[in-house]
Amino acid sequence: MQILHTMIRVGNLERSIEFYTDVLGMGLIRQKDYPEGKFTLAFLGYGPESENAALELTYNWGESSYDIGSGFGHIAINVDDVYLAVERAKDKNADVMREAGPMNAGKTIVAFLKDPDGYEIELLSKKF
Repeated sequence: MQILHTMIRVGNLERSIEFYTDVLGMGLIRQKDYPEGKFTLAFLGYGPESENAALELTYNWGESSYDIGSGFGHIAINVDDVYLAVERAKDKNADVMREAGPMNAGKTIVAFLKDPDGYEIELLSKKF
């Protein structure tokens, strides 16, 4: 078994694609409009879907925002250097919710960003 993707709904597809590609360095893997269903799907990630999990952005035509809800936590992204990743995100005017530093009750270095729709993105330096 393999995790294929995680889907989140976005209110402005172009703005979200720009955030995930420009701020977080993902590539746009594929994108398709579904006129009969009035939605567009865009898949982003760090390599081919055959080898990596992807992030699916779903844009329902005409919807500009969503209530994230209390059950959603965050999307975690492994980076080489959390401090550097935060500085680069700031240079691109990303919303930094928590500066880079040791996690609560641990030593792992973490930081949190917020994407254009309010989803939390955790950056962490964890070697697998």
